[in-house]
Amino acid sequence: MKYNRYIKDAPLVSEIGLGAWQLGIDSGWQDMSEKDAYAMVEKSLEYWINFFDTAPIYGHGTGEDRLGKALKTVDRSKIVINTKFGRTNAGYTNFNSDNIRESLEGSLKRLQVDYVDSLIIHNPPYEYLDGNKNDHYEILERLIEEGKIKAYGASLDTYEEMELLMNTTNAKVIEAFFNILHQDASRAFDLATEKDVGIIAKIPLDSGWLSGKYHAESTFNDIRSRWSRQEIQTRAYLVSRVKEIVQNKNNLAQKAISFCLSYDAVSTVIPGNVNIAQLTSNVESIHNPISGDMVEKLEDFYRSEIKQLNLPW
Repeated sequence: MKYNRYIKDAPLVSEIGLGAWQLGIDSGWQDMSEKDAYAMVEKSLEYWINFFDTAPIYGHGTGEDRLGKALKTVDRSKIVINTKFGRTNAGYTNFNSDNIRESLEGSLKRLQVDYVDSLIIHNPPYEYLDGNKNDHYEILERLIEEGKIKAYGASLDTYEEMELLMNTTNAKVIEAFFNILHQDASRAFDLATEKDVGIIAKIPLDSGWLSGKYHAESTFNDIRSRWSRQEIQTRAYLVSRVKEIVQNKNNLAQKAISFCLSYDAVSTVIPGNVNIAQLTSNVESIHNPISGDMVEKLEDFYRSEIKQLNLPW
């Protein structure tokens, strides 16, 4: 496992992290038992993963609770925990600044820790990202002073969002929507490097599409049921083109993760894992790197065939 710089005063982070959405009850994907959730975290530690991403809304608090229990006996100084604010454990959104402290205290209690390494705003509306117009960032700075967090930032989807946040706040973490089919965030990577902002690459497999297992006739009965039949057919075609470009249909997911890791600005990638087999395969991507030439081909493909489609999440 390779380790990269994330934020000041935190350990280097494993290039593959554990996105812990699936650990909770009724997470929106597949229900996971408490036993299986603990096994997932334990196996992650065996693979030398030390970065864990969670949020109050994951499993309505049970995701944080289970993660905290699973990490209870691990040396706190050796692991890095990122949690979020804005989407509550009760299932509704509340981005008001006067809720930041209460939300964090709830997360700390569930995680059974005294601090989190980073606290990020969970996909907020655009207007909340302007540090000149919101008092959220003053409160977050105070939480740093109190030692309850080491850094703050936001989970974002576009270059414009990332640019506004970095140019108007002292945010040092961005969880960016970034994968082969969604490359807009990479336009902000140079600015992130300049401002010493750690990048967490989220949704690297495009909600499973870049695993290569879905096709034009695939149907979904979970959170992915949001896609129309036309959107499914469009994604299926694009994935078939990606397979042609990478010329490796059997390890598409690993290539997709390696694509994200090929960018120096990316500190860690958090692919979803609903079972140990997927976790193992995702970790093995570190042994299946992608060439610079292949990255350029995939960037060209995005610019010429994907960008104008404005693919929905």
